[in-house]
Amino acid sequence: MLLYNINSKKRIKIKKIMLAKKRQKFPKLGKSPKQMERHLKGIANHWRIEILFLVASNKGITVEAIAERLNCNFKTISEHTRRLAQAGLVRKDYKGRTVTHELSPYGQTLFNFLNTFQHS
Repeated sequence: MLLYNINSKKRIKIKKIMLAKKRQKFPKLGKSPKQMERHLKGIANHWRIEILFLVASNKGITVEAIAERLNCNFKTISEHTRRLAQAGLVRKDYKGRTVTHELSPYGQTLFNFLNTFQHS
């Protein structure tokens, strides 16, 4: 729909205006699909879901305590908590040699969803 009898600078300007109008039709609401993918990949494992539930009920829990309660290897739990933190679902608080965990606001939202989903 561009007019080819105008110079290239005007064509570029028209393209930019058309793109801006196209973006206005779809305003950004909430999270992008890429952000949602990151959060959903964060819970794409049964260990991570169990860890999320455990951290939700025990704010400030350490990896050692999580591993003990879930009867699982320390390294496995450490890797899964790292992935939960990377997905933005769990916050780590470093205190000397210990690391405590708590849910982030997104983690709390996802926990509420999973809790509802589990009981439906």
